[in-house]
Amino acid sequence: MTLAVIALKQILIMFLIMLLGFFCYKIKILNHETNRKLSDFLLLIVNPLLIFNSYQREFNKELLLGLEISFVLAFVSHLVAMGIARLVIRGKNKQDNSLERFSAVYSNCGFIGIPLINSLFGSEGVFYLTAYLTVFNVLIWTHGVVLMTGQKDMKAILKTLVSPTFIAIIAGLVLFLINVRIPEVLYRSMDYVASMNTPLAMIIAGATMAQSQLKKVLLKGRIYLVVIMKQLVIPAILVILFHKLPIDNMILTTTVIAAGCPVAATGMLFALRFNKNHLYASELYSVSTVTSLVTIPILMFFAGFFIK
Repeated sequence: MTLAVIALKQILIMFLIMLLGFFCYKIKILNHETNRKLSDFLLLIVNPLLIFNSYQREFNKELLLGLEISFVLAFVSHLVAMGIARLVIRGKNKQDNSLERFSAVYSNCGFIGIPLINSLFGSEGVFYLTAYLTVFNVLIWTHGVVLMTGQKDMKAILKTLVSPTFIAIIAGLVLFLINVRIPEVLYRSMDYVASMNTPLAMIIAGATMAQSQLKKVLLKGRIYLVVIMKQLVIPAILVILFHKLPIDNMILTTTVIAAGCPVAATGMLFALRFNKNHLYASELYSVSTVTSLVTIPILMFFAGFFIK
């Protein structure tokens, strides 16, 4: 079975769970505040535990080399995205330009990427994805803040160093490097919580989309420029740039999927925090998430011609 077909099946499964979240919000089982609390629980507890547990494996040099390669690919991927976004996204509305460039560069690699990679490649895939997540977290609080504000925010940069996700990455990496395993009972307990990642993420995404006027939003053509560039053009260019390098297919595919994930939810948070057009940020996020049902399988089908 090709990776495109596997990705399509997994996306459809995720979409069905997303519909559950959508209807739960519509029939008032969930509300805005509940959804926000669930999102906090996912981002502050579930995701970090999944990341930490992905490092709980026997140390070997091959895995370490793969992780180092993942870091390099993640950094290059973001640089390529920054260059393309700056080149393509132009217009009179400079405020929205910065928001669109931000959306084109930074993906929902944690919220959507973790469950997708976990379903395709298991904990080893998540292990390599942590490199992308680390680069994402560092750049979004440096380049991302500068892009949105036009000035450096050192407090925001330091804040990312004490986030649960970043702490989980550092703690997991240290234990991996010194080859220390946590007790089995503790690992299993954490693993049960981490297994909620995919269904919880999709329920939250569905409830979030239920709060937007999708019919009107889907007719905005400018959004599709960002979506197509973010979810098809940039990752396709990365496939062409990377495919002839002597890189393990799992590492390469993980990087491409992470880059091709929908627009980062952080864009909405930054838009609110830095007085940008937060309604437009929400629209970009909603359309991007919905269209990923189509773009990710297309991306995997295209990548299949190059990644053997």
